[in-house]
Amino acid sequence: MNNSMLREPVALKEWAVTVNALRDGELIMVLRKGGIEEETRDFQLVSKGFYLMPAYEHQKEHLLKAPYQGRIESIMEGWSPDMDSITLGAYAEAVHDIEINDQETLDRLREFHIWTDKFSEERLKWKRTKPLHLLLLRVYRLAAPAELEMFPAYTGCKSWVKLESDLSEAAMVPVLSDEEFASQVAKIQAALNQE
Repeated sequence: MNNSMLREPVALKEWAVTVNALRDGELIMVLRKGGIEEETRDFQLVSKGFYLMPAYEHQKEHLLKAPYQGRIESIMEGWSPDMDSITLGAYAEAVHDIEINDQETLDRLREFHIWTDKFSEERLKWKRTKPLHLLLLRVYRLAAPAELEMFPAYTGCKSWVKLESDLSEAAMVPVLSDEEFASQVAKIQAALNQE
C-alpha cells in the first residue's frame, strides 16, 4: 500500500486480543455480524480501509482456542472503562468481504482463526437472517502507535467509529510480505471452495 494513499478517519472496533493477533500477523480475518448498537441493524463495510480500534469489553478467554488463551489478562492490565485515551497500532484494508450463511462453510475456516467453534457458531446464529461477513484483511502496523483522546462516540457495542483525529500521515508497514499474504488468502479461498 502506498503510504500517501488517502486513508479515511474511520476505525473498526474489534476485541483487543483479535487486533493484536492481526497486528502480529497471526490472523488475516475477522468474522462480523454487527454490534448491538449498529445503526443499520446488520454489518456493512463502510470503508475498504480502516484503523483497528481495540475493544476491551466482552472479551472471553473460553471463546479463544487454547493456544491463544491467557492473552486477555495481560491485555486488560491498566485498562479501565473511563480511560481518557486509546491507542491505535494498526490499519487494515479489506481485500475480500465474503458472506457466510451456513455452518458447513464456517467449519472450513476453522484452522485459519483464533476463536473456538462455539464462538464462531454463535456469531453465525446471531441475527440468523443476516449473513456472517468474513473480511480478509491486509494489515499494516503503524510505525508509531497513535494515542487518541477517548471520545464518548468511541464507546458502546458498535462496529464502526468515525475518528476525531487525522492519522493519514502516520507511517506504516505491512505485517506480512506480499507473498505471505497472498499465500494465506489462497489457502482460505481454497478451503471455502471445497465441494
